[in-house]
Formats: sequence, structure tokens, C-alpha cells
Amino acid sequence: QVQLVESGGGLVQTGESARLSCRASGRPVVSYAMGWFRQAPGKERELVAAINWSGIGTYYADSVKGRFTIARATGASTISLQMNSLNSEDTAVYFCAVRRPFVGDIGALRSPNDYIYWGQGTQVTVST
Repeated sequence: QVQLVESGGGLVQTGESARLSCRASGRPVVSYAMGWFRQAPGKERELVAAINWSGIGTYYADSVKGRFTIARATGASTISLQMNSLNSEDTAVYFCAVRRPFVGDIGALRSPNDYIYWGQGTQVTVST
């Protein structure tokens, strides 16, 4: 089994930045892609950003492209999500997750069903 623990988030003002971190423990995940999802009230869980095992291949949802940066040291079990220029649309619970083994483009699998391990989530609230 894999345990994922997110940290960061909280309450921020519009236009400010926040940084989320996720640390995996238990079964090694160094060869797995990992990602950040978010879920706002009444909405489906969506993939925000993903990164492959090397830290080189990344994917971003259009809504965060240019504002969010996902990072991971090669083969590391810790990932981060730097979020800049936050707005009210970014308010959500953010989840760290580990993707199932897959050979292909990092953005090819974007469904929550393609991710096999999940953290408990951390709330990010952007106030106006």
C-alpha cells in the first residue's frame, strides 16, 4: 500500500500564491506518474496537473496552464504544486494521487479512475 500526505493550502487572497506538497510512503512509487486533482463543491474531480517519474514530462489542465507548476525530482516520492495568480475558480479540495502503470503521454490518462492511490486532500480557498 501507499500512503500519500498532502500539505500546504489554506486561505489565500485573489492574486496570491500557494504551494502544495505531497509525500508518498510505503510501497515505492518512484517509477509511477503522480498528479494533483481538485474537486470543488458540486463539481467532478478534475486532473489539474500530472508529472511522470522522471519529472520531465508534465501535463496541465487548460484552466491552470501558465499559473501552476508541478515539480518532482527524478525518481522522487515527493511532488509539489506551485499555484500562482489564484482566483476564486481555484477554490477546491486538492488531492495528490499516484497513477496506474501506463506507457504513453503523461496527459493521456486524466480520469480519477486511472489513479490508484489517493491522499486525503487539502483545502485551498481563494477569497476575493
